[in-house]
Amino acid sequence: MASASSSSLLYFLAFLLIIIVFHLLLKLVRLSTHVIKKEKKKKSSYAGDELPLPPGTMGWPYIGETFQLYSQNPNVFFASKQRKYGPIFKTHVLGCPCIMISSPEAAKFVLVNRAHLFKPTFPASKERILGPQALFFHQGEYHAKLRKLVSRAFMPDSLKHMVSSVEAIALDSLGSWEARSGLINTFQEMKTYAFNVALLSIFGKDETKYGEELKSCYYILEKGYNSMPINLPGTLFHNSMKARKELARILSKIILSRRQRKLEDEDYNDLLGSFMGDKTSSLTDEQIADNIIGVIFAARDTTASVLTWILKFLGENPSVLKAVTEEQEYVARNYKERCDEGLCWADTKKMPVTSRVIQETLRVASILSFTFREAVEDVEYQGYLIPKGWKVLPLFRNIHHSPEIFTDPDKFDPSRFEVAPKPNTFMPFGNGSHSCPGNELAKLEILVLIHHLTTKYRWSSMGQQNGIQYAPFPLPINGLPIRLSLKPTSPHQFL
Repeated sequence: MASASSSSLLYFLAFLLIIIVFHLLLKLVRLSTHVIKKEKKKKSSYAGDELPLPPGTMGWPYIGETFQLYSQNPNVFFASKQRKYGPIFKTHVLGCPCIMISSPEAAKFVLVNRAHLFKPTFPASKERILGPQALFFHQGEYHAKLRKLVSRAFMPDSLKHMVSSVEAIALDSLGSWEARSGLINTFQEMKTYAFNVALLSIFGKDETKYGEELKSCYYILEKGYNSMPINLPGTLFHNSMKARKELARILSKIILSRRQRKLEDEDYNDLLGSFMGDKTSSLTDEQIADNIIGVIFAARDTTASVLTWILKFLGENPSVLKAVTEEQEYVARNYKERCDEGLCWADTKKMPVTSRVIQETLRVASILSFTFREAVEDVEYQGYLIPKGWKVLPLFRNIHHSPEIFTDPDKFDPSRFEVAPKPNTFMPFGNGSHSCPGNELAKLEILVLIHHLTTKYRWSSMGQQNGIQYAPFPLPINGLPIRLSLKPTSPHQFL
C-alpha cells in the first residue's frame, strides 16, 4: 500500500515538473517571438532613414549572448567585441537588445550631454527586487528630489558626525578577525563591515536591534539580482521576492517606530531622517523602503570589493604598503598628540597617498564595469541608430584599461593619480546626474579601515594568488583568504 502511494506521488511530481517545464518553454518561445518581431519591425522602419544599427551579433532568441558574457571573464567578452567591431557594437544580454560603448566621448554623450535621452535602467530581475520607486530607475523631478535627500545624508557636514561611529565598527571588525586562528575570507568580512556601515548611515544607532533581521533577509534577496525574472517556487527570483516582502515589513516597522517617537526629525543626520524630515518631499513608506533597499544594494558589495582588492594590491606591492603605513602612522601620531582617542574628519583629509591607492584600485579593478541606460527615443550617434527601448551600456572598465588613456594600464601604479586624469576617463562612481551620491561615505569607510589595518596589523594572502572570480563584481579568487595578526608593539610606535 505504501509502495503504491509512493509511486503515485512520484508520478504526480513528475507530471507537475513536466507542466512547469512546458510553461517555461512556452513563455520563452513567446518572448523570443516578440523580440524577433520587434527587431524586424525596427529594421524595416529605419531602412528609409539609412541609419544602420552598430555592428555586432545578437546570439540566440531571448537568451542572446548572456551565457557568453557571464560564463567567462566579462572583460574577455567586452574586449573581443571591441577588437572585432570597434568602440560601439550591438549584442543581446539578459533578455534585452543592447548597444555597448567603450570610448570617453560616447560615455559622456550618454551620461552627460544627452542624459535626458537615456533613462537609467537595470535588468528586470533587479528592478523588481530593488523596487520600482528606487532612485536608480528615475529621471526628472522625482529623481532630483530623491537625489537631494540622499546627498544631504551623505554630504561632508553629515559624515563628519559619523567618523567615530565608523571607526568603532572598523575596530570591532578587525578585532573579530584577529580573534580567529584560522583563515579569513577577506571579501566576506568586508561585506559584513560595509553592511554595518550602510545600516549606520541609513538608521543611525537607534535601529541596531533590527540589524540581524535585515541582514538575513537581504542575504536571500541578493541572490536573485542577476537571475531570470521567473517567479516560480524554487527559483532564485521567487526566493528573492519572498525575502523582499519580509524586508519591506521590517522597514515599515522601523519607519513606524521612528514616527511614533514624535521627535524632531531634523535631529537625525542619517538617511532615514533625511527621507522623513523633509516636509516638502512627502515620500510614502513604500518609496522610502525601495530607496533604503537600493542604498544597501549600492553601498555593500561594491565597497567590500574595493577593500578586498586594496588588501591584495598592498600585499603585492611592498613599497606602496610601506608608503601608506608611514602616512597612516603620521596621522596617528597627530591625533595622539592632540590627546584624541581616534580619527576625526580633518584627519581623513590628510591621507593623499592612501587616497591615490584607492583611486588606482578603483581604476584597475573597475568594480563597476558598466552601467545600464535605456534609450527613451530613437537616437543617432556617429552615424548609427540607437533604437528606442534598447539598453545602452557604457563600458567603464574598457575606458579605464585603455592604453591610449592610461600608460601600462594593467600595472598597479597609484602615482599616476598625482596628476588628475582627463575628464570622462575615470568614472568609478559613474558620471552625470546619476553618479553615485554615496561616494564620500565609501571613501570614508575605506580610509578609516585602512588606517587601523596598516597601523596595527599585518596580513598575508593564503592559497592561490592569481585569478579573478565574478559574483557579479570582479574579486580576487576565493575572496582573498588571509591570515591576520597584530604587529609587535614598540615603545617608540607613533612617537
